[in-house]
Amino acid sequence: MSDRNRIVAENAKADLAAQVGSVLARQNGQQASDKIVRQIVVQMPLMDPLRWLHAQEDATKIYWSPRDGDVHVAAVGEADSCTCAPPGNLSQLRQHLGPILRSCDASTRYYGGFRFDWTMQREKAWEAFGAYNFVLPRLELRSYPDQTQLICNLVMSRDREQSEAILSQITRLSPSVAGPLPKISTPVARSVRPDHVMWRDMIEWALHTFSTSNLDKVVLAREALLTFAEPLCAEALLARLQSGTPNCFHFCFQRDGATAFVGASPERLFRRRGRNIATEAVAGTRPRGNSAVDDARLLDELFQSEKDRREHEYVRISLREQLGALAEKIAMDPEPSEMKLTYGRHLVSRVQATLRENVTTLDVLAALHPTPAVGGYPCREAIVAIRDQEPFDRGWYAGPVGWIGRDASEFAVAIRSGLVHSNTLSLFSGAGIVEGSEPESEWDEIEHKIIDFAEVLGLAEHHMQAAW
Repeated sequence: MSDRNRIVAENAKADLAAQVGSVLARQNGQQASDKIVRQIVVQMPLMDPLRWLHAQEDATKIYWSPRDGDVHVAAVGEADSCTCAPPGNLSQLRQHLGPILRSCDASTRYYGGFRFDWTMQREKAWEAFGAYNFVLPRLELRSYPDQTQLICNLVMSRDREQSEAILSQITRLSPSVAGPLPKISTPVARSVRPDHVMWRDMIEWALHTFSTSNLDKVVLAREALLTFAEPLCAEALLARLQSGTPNCFHFCFQRDGATAFVGASPERLFRRRGRNIATEAVAGTRPRGNSAVDDARLLDELFQSEKDRREHEYVRISLREQLGALAEKIAMDPEPSEMKLTYGRHLVSRVQATLRENVTTLDVLAALHPTPAVGGYPCREAIVAIRDQEPFDRGWYAGPVGWIGRDASEFAVAIRSGLVHSNTLSLFSGAGIVEGSEPESEWDEIEHKIIDFAEVLGLAEHHMQAAW
């Protein structure tokens, strides 16, 4: 950051503190009676949100960037939050967020996510994240192509009583983004759950179950645990991931100052604008080729694959069923098209829907998650199979992550993701298993699905290359 921009940033921080102090000092209750949440906004110089986030010392850190990249949000602290230990209770979340969102500005956002299976938790590593957790950050840096805003969120009913603490938090805020993010060291060990033998047993179990029950598809996943010689920086990992994975949702949720969930997901769960919903069916996978000829061959192979088309069709069917009770109008692509990514591709069918009156964002979340792309079909039977078969806790992997506002919301499916804790990184990947699936090809698919992280970590030229 240049000296001039540093001065501008310091002045903006001082201006923010002055405005916040003025708002909180007013004793006339009528000043804030119409709004539970007040947002104080100042302009900042253009800067890198991830480097700004790294410079802050708060235990709670959030990063969100949508697939179209129109805004990058880095946030710290908590003005308000709602969390729940498993099993999750959506009525509690409705009661907490409903009155606030009805009275706040359209730009107010609660950021957060859900466990894949919010009814249970099996491992302590995910304890800080809860069945769900949604946070109204105390301070947000929103970076647009032509401007950067620093926002302080105030919950007027309680923040009048803690003016001193809030002003101290603003004062401690570091506007500096000088210096590069920390380097990422080379991993020194790798282990997986399930291992190759157990994976084959899981697939064979699924194939047998298809012929003896009404289960048609189940998505089975694996955890790859990487150990490093020194602690990992979540912001540095996400910065490298973001630069190598365009056209993805990028996110980071850090709850306790030590553990962070990061990812680069290509898959939208849904985007809401008023009563209009955009969602998509994503299933069926192939890698990218090493040459134009090879790439075209793999694309044709994907579209001609009866197994992949069938896997994709279950997601299309499920979306129609799930939205049918919520929407008065649904329009789906007649045929799937290609979702092209840096290291892979998927079949995708895009969906537009108009919601019925009084349908809430949480109604849509409850209906759409989990999609057959990350759970299976039928949903209930697939979830039971995942609970019984997978030897690890998915936590927030494959769950919904995003934000909720008054008139809009957006959620991604948290695939292509990992859990950072000190010097370890757990990477998660899954494959849709249907009749005709083969254990070896599905193993290759889950290996390939973490190639984004592998490339970021330099594993393509590392002595562990064969493991990937």
